[in-house]
Amino acid sequence: MLIVDDSAVTRCVIARIVDAIPQYEVIAAVGSIAQAEAALGKGAADLILLDINLPGRDGLSGLPALFAVAPDARVIVLSGSCAAGSPTALHALSLGAAATLAKPESSPLAGGFAARLTALVGEVMAASPHSIAATMAAAGGSPFDVIAIGASTGGIHAIAPLLRALPDDLDVPILITQHLPASFTDYFAQQLAALARRPVDVAADSLRIQRGRMILAPGDAHIRVVPTIEGAATRLDRTPAVSGCMPSVDPMFESVAEVFGARALAVVLSGMGRDGCRGAERIRATGGVVAVQDQGSSVVWGMPGAIAVSGLASTIGTPEELGAFIARRKRSA
Repeated sequence: MLIVDDSAVTRCVIARIVDAIPQYEVIAAVGSIAQAEAALGKGAADLILLDINLPGRDGLSGLPALFAVAPDARVIVLSGSCAAGSPTALHALSLGAAATLAKPESSPLAGGFAARLTALVGEVMAASPHSIAATMAAAGGSPFDVIAIGASTGGIHAIAPLLRALPDDLDVPILITQHLPASFTDYFAQQLAALARRPVDVAADSLRIQRGRMILAPGDAHIRVVPTIEGAATRLDRTPAVSGCMPSVDPMFESVAEVFGARALAVVLSGMGRDGCRGAERIRATGGVVAVQDQGSSVVWGMPGAIAVSGLASTIGTPEELGAFIARRKRSA
């Protein structure tokens, strides 16, 4: 087992807890991702206990690097910000962590932490790789047939790196509602076509939703998705939305949930207010996946933050990380 924590005291305490667990031993206890990579290069570890607040690269940013060195290792993320259901915990699980556990703030041994860690280690190591994969799938790894993206202030800058992170062979249709004046719609559609490397249509009544294409909401109407004999199409709706936005993300998400159900992925990027939160609730209620931009990379964390705080987010990350998340969960050819 490998322990990665920036506190020497915490490393010592956790090592003692691990030493008391039958059949487990600590191969190394280090204070950074770079030191962890070096330790894994010298010897295999079947379990990594990983802190988040580390010097240099933080634990979540360094997690993919650890998996690259030790692809079969299981990771438990330990952090005071990893309360069950918290945005940080969800982010860690979306990156491949097997489990998370909140560390007590006062002392490494407070609140029965040793007993909880011991029990969690047993659960994680007893689970088969198939069980862990199934758990991740239940959290949002099933294939999807549509991607619906909502954004407002700061969203234009966030959409670009997300789209660049998508592979060219990802042909899932993409719907976008970005809060913009109607006069900018055509220009923005041209920008999206270049970024996404695929055709972009401005939504219209009875416009068929097709694989390999993107549809942008016009500045003066909401996108609603309706079922058709051949699949699905868009319908324009100019009814005032609860959020007061035109176009609004909520009607798009709500109708996507009705038509695509569990095979829908909703993404919420930087934006002011709460537009998209009601729709995200419908997406989750029908079994779909909701991914939101993290606070650090958002110009305004209003829209994605409202969803994260409500516990509706399946995963949280930077635009680049969300793009990678989408790519990992794409339908196989």
